Amino acid sequence: MRVLIACEYSGIVRDAFAAKGHDALSCDLLPTEKPGKHYQGDIIDVLNDGWDLMIAHPPCTFLCSSGLHWNKKRPERAQMTLDALSFVRLLLDAPIPKIALENPIGAISTKIRKPDQTIQPYQFGHDASKATCLWLKNLPPLRPTQYVEPRIIDGKPRWGNQTDSGQNKLPPSKDRWKIRSETYQGIAEAMANQWGLE
Repeated sequence: MRVLIACEYSGIVRDAFAAKGHDALSCDLLPTEKPGKHYQGDIIDVLNDGWDLMIAHPPCTFLCSSGLHWNKKRPERAQMTLDALSFVRLLLDAPIPKIALENPIGAISTKIRKPDQTIQPYQFGHDASKATCLWLKNLPPLRPTQYVEPRIIDGKPRWGNQTDSGQNKLPPSKDRWKIRSETYQGIAEAMANQWGLE
């Protein structure tokens, strides 16, 4: 299959598909962090190049629930959310037979449509909690591959990336957004193993 990984600089999903023999290309405004087929530039430049499948990771900064509360305090952010939603629509409406778009819980669910599935890294072999929504076109929901049990703190489940109160352990830094946006390897492999056969 010809597979386009939109808005990916890490190469994680691209490499998972390439390892299965697919012709996979990542595309992002940033350079790739791993050697491999990568187009550094605007996704619009390659969106109509005859892909069989697209996995899209649009930036979540102005879409995710954790940031939407700032839109009332900083009105310029509200327009950025509208622009981000327009970009999501462009990706979902792309002339590609099979599409999966992922993003955290947020504005896509309320302004475009509910996700087809919500997954967690702990369903795919990672000791981590991070709810990720999937909007699917002509693809089945991902089947979990390996469940990781949580530790129980005060009767509540907590995974390795969480503090006892449930917050993410990752401290603030200039690269925090990049680290948090990377796709977990187990999820990337499930996408390649399951959707690569569709």
